[in-house]
Amino acid sequence: MRIALIGPAQPYQGGGARHTTELAHRLAAAGHNVIIESWRAPGAQTAEAPEGRPYPRTYRRLTWYRPDRWITAGRRLRSADLVVFALLTPAQVPPYLSALTALGRQRPRTVVICHSALPPDAALTRTLLSRVDTVIVHSAAQAAQARELAADVPIVIARMPPHLPAAASVRHDLSTERSVDLAPAHPQTRLLFFGVVRPDKGLDLLLRALARVPDHVTLTVAGQFSGGTAETRQLITDLGLGTRVTLRPGYVPAARLPALFAAADALVLPYREATGSQNVLLAFSFGVPVIATTAGALAEAVRTGVDGLTCAPGDVDDLARALTQIADPATARRLRAGVRPPDPEPYWAAYLRAVLPVDRGPLSSEVPRPTHGGRCPDVPATAGTS
Repeated sequence: MRIALIGPAQPYQGGGARHTTELAHRLAAAGHNVIIESWRAPGAQTAEAPEGRPYPRTYRRLTWYRPDRWITAGRRLRSADLVVFALLTPAQVPPYLSALTALGRQRPRTVVICHSALPPDAALTRTLLSRVDTVIVHSAAQAAQARELAADVPIVIARMPPHLPAAASVRHDLSTERSVDLAPAHPQTRLLFFGVVRPDKGLDLLLRALARVPDHVTLTVAGQFSGGTAETRQLITDLGLGTRVTLRPGYVPAARLPALFAAADALVLPYREATGSQNVLLAFSFGVPVIATTAGALAEAVRTGVDGLTCAPGDVDDLARALTQIADPATARRLRAGVRPPDPEPYWAAYLRAVLPVDRGPLSSEVPRPTHGGRCPDVPATAGTS
C-alpha cells in the first residue's frame, strides 16, 4: 500500500516528530510503501543530533509561510492509498485542510492522528475531523472530545506506543549512581519534572505540593518553558523553595537524558489534563519510578504501588500525599525495584491495526501491492528535499 504521513519528523525536536518517524519505519517494515511529507524545521526547533533512526524517504517541502506548498502536497499525494495527518497543534489545521481539499474528490483514504487535547470550540478543527475517514486518539477522554467535533466519523482509540529517544533504547542500571545518596541518615529524595512547561502540565501544582513535604525532597525542572521562567521563579521564591528547586530551561537532547534520569529518584507528571505521555515509558526505560496524575491516559502504564504512584489531577493535597510516600527511602527503593522496561512491540502491533484496520476494505494490509513500481508515481523513490 502507498502511504503518506504528513507531520513533523526528525530532525524536528520532540515526541511528535519521533512518533511520525517511528510510525513510518513500522509501516515500511510491514511491507508498505511509505513517505513522510514534513516541514522545514527552523534551526531553533532542530535536534542537535538524531534522536532515533531518521526515515530515509522524508521530504521537507512544507513551510508555514507558503500556502501554495500545502496545496501542492495534496495534489502530489493523490496517487497514495492512505494519507495520515499527524495533528499536534491547532496551527497545523489550515495547512491540513488545504492539503485535504487538494487531494480531490476521488481522494485516498484519510486519517488524522490527534496527539493533544481537542478544543470543543475550534471551528477549523471540527471541519478537518469531519472531512476525514478516521480519527485516531490516544485516550477515552480525547475520544469524547473528538465525538463532539465529528459525530459521524469513526473514532479509534489507540494506546500511544513507545517512540523513545535513542538514548533510552536500552535500559540503564542507575543503582550505583544513586547509592551515594542512600547512605546518609536523612537521604535526599530527588524528583524530576521533564518536558515542555505549560499550564496544563501542572508545574505550579507540583511546586505547591513540594512546599508541604519534608525539606529533603528536592526537584529539578528540565525542559522548555513555553511562557518563560519568570512566573515559575516568582512562585519558587514565594513558596520559599529557592534551595530545593533547580531550573534547567531549554530543550534536553537525547544524549543528556541518561545523566538527567540518573540524578532522579522519581519522575513526577502533575498534569491537569493529558491524552497520554511518553515520559512514563521514558522513565521506566531508565529504571525510574513515576508519580502521575490520572488525567487522560497518563497513568495507564503505571502500576500503583509497584512501579509508581498516582494521584488526582488538580489536587495539591493528593499530590503532596504521593510526594510524602516517595520521600520514604524504603518506598523509593521498592518502587524502583518494581520498574520494568517497556516492550514496544505489543504497543506498535496494536497501533498499526488502528491505522490499517482489516475491516475497512481499502485499508487492509492484505490488499495486493499497487502498480507504478509500488510507489506514488509522482513522488521520487529516493530521499531528498526541495
